[in-house]
Amino acid sequence: MLGLGAALRVVTMLGYRPALWFPDSYSYVVTAMRPKPDLVRPAGYSMFLRLLEPLHDFGFVVLTQHVLGLLTGAMIYLAVIRRRRPLWAGALASAPVLLDAYQVQLEHLLVSDALFTFLLVAAVFVALRPLTWRTAVATGLLLAAATLTRTVGLPLIAAFAVLLLWYGSRAAGKAAADDAAGQAGAAQGSRSGLPWRVVGAFLTAALVPVAAYAGWFWAAHHRVGLVGSNGAFLYARTMSFADCRVMRPPADLAVLCDDRPPARRPPPQDYVWDPDSPLVRLPGITFLSETDALAGRFAWLAIRSQPLDYVSTTVDEFARTFVWGRPVYPDPEVYRYYEFPSKTPAPPGRHPAVVGTRFAELYQRGPISTRVVEPFAGVMRAYQSVVFLPGLLLLPVLLFPLLAAAARWARRLAASRGSASRTGDGWRLAWAVPWAVAVLLLLIPAATAEFDYRYVLPATPLAFLAAALALRPRSRR
Repeated sequence: MLGLGAALRVVTMLGYRPALWFPDSYSYVVTAMRPKPDLVRPAGYSMFLRLLEPLHDFGFVVLTQHVLGLLTGAMIYLAVIRRRRPLWAGALASAPVLLDAYQVQLEHLLVSDALFTFLLVAAVFVALRPLTWRTAVATGLLLAAATLTRTVGLPLIAAFAVLLLWYGSRAAGKAAADDAAGQAGAAQGSRSGLPWRVVGAFLTAALVPVAAYAGWFWAAHHRVGLVGSNGAFLYARTMSFADCRVMRPPADLAVLCDDRPPARRPPPQDYVWDPDSPLVRLPGITFLSETDALAGRFAWLAIRSQPLDYVSTTVDEFARTFVWGRPVYPDPEVYRYYEFPSKTPAPPGRHPAVVGTRFAELYQRGPISTRVVEPFAGVMRAYQSVVFLPGLLLLPVLLFPLLAAAARWARRLAASRGSASRTGDGWRLAWAVPWAVAVLLLLIPAATAEFDYRYVLPATPLAFLAAALALRPRSRR
């Protein structure tokens, strides 16, 4: 499976040279060539580009991203077999990241998702090893790097801290286990020391780099945070339901109202980027401190005034993950960026992307337009039309660990305490780590911005890892 995944990536590199571009790509390149914290996206991926800049080849950048994709699949497989789950489960869990055509295409785009997925899976992979201060520090550093690549990683730091404390406490309480495997799990817990110390080491490693970046952001923009667009994107999210007749906003917020009924409104992203958006029409750039704060105040007023509508629309966005096929969303223009093109894409028309193009040509030291080379490109287009994970199949994968845990709990409840079976596998609920991360990766964008197919792909391998870890371990013999 790893070999097939590598072959797919080789064909992709032969068919689309040197790389595929997304609207976000140009701002990443600008930050890489002119280091300064961006108001919309953290600079982690830009620093990754900067690290590879001496080679002056975007083809090498996507080669590195493809290698990270293969390593991600390998870590999923190793995490499964190290927990003594069936070998076929390890291979199946790694399939979405190794073989999904949209995953391969995403790695070929100059966007942060391949790096983010690798860092996040690496953090989970390390966290599933015996719990010591060293593994806690390594997990924290990897999560810090993921957070500085995509800000959705920030709430995951808190989630990991809770999980590490919980599992550390559970492992320490295994000292009285009566079988050899249980004693091994208890030894694992005792080696880790006090759970609070482990969590302290994790939080220090995770938050110090994040705080350092926040200091750089303050020095550059005189604003607190990692980005300066949280209010604008939350405003866009609430415009799916916000009704100013219910909200009754003050005069300074009323300029952000949209009189159209929610059913006739555009997708949330248009309220951030479309020139006709009430937010974009305000004087100055959209992400000025005052404008972003105004948008944030409007968004929170909408949530407080219409909490049930907010929950309902968040569930609707979350549910888009679990549909059969890939319906066009949020609009055909964005959707086309996730498909292998049949001809060279047109140059960008928006001014920021035009500026980014000039910096990209300095990075490449030459033209950056994508060359579509047949028959390799045609092979990948045909492959993409057939081999991908339908969202509907992701739902049972996410539900399986919960159902398996409920069945196991019911069996233990029916048995006597003395005869209750033990798996002897250390953290019996180890599936909860990747499962919680996968759910948060799907839920946070739906609650704070909007659904996007890009956001599903990093969560998918973790969901499959959780399902594999929920299986019964193989016999040690």
